[in-house]
Amino acid sequence: MDSLPVREAQQTMDVLFELSQLLNTGLDKATLSILVSLCENGVNPEALAMVVKELKRESALFAAKKRTLERNEKEELTEAEARDL
Repeated sequence: MDSLPVREAQQTMDVLFELSQLLNTGLDKATLSILVSLCENGVNPEALAMVVKELKRESALFAAKKRTLERNEKEELTEAEARDL
């Protein structure tokens, strides 16, 4: 059986996750837990927020580039198949 502090910590994380969802942060529970832990250990929350935003931006750029490359490869394959006909 969980101790009271463990249950309280879980309830706190549940509330933080609900708030995170309402604010449409896109953070999952594991990531949110890591971010809270970093803040509890002295990391500047504003600096951490900037890092998270930058990582999300970079991730979106990477995903867009990947989709473009995949689309180009598909077009090149289609063109090569058309030439072979």
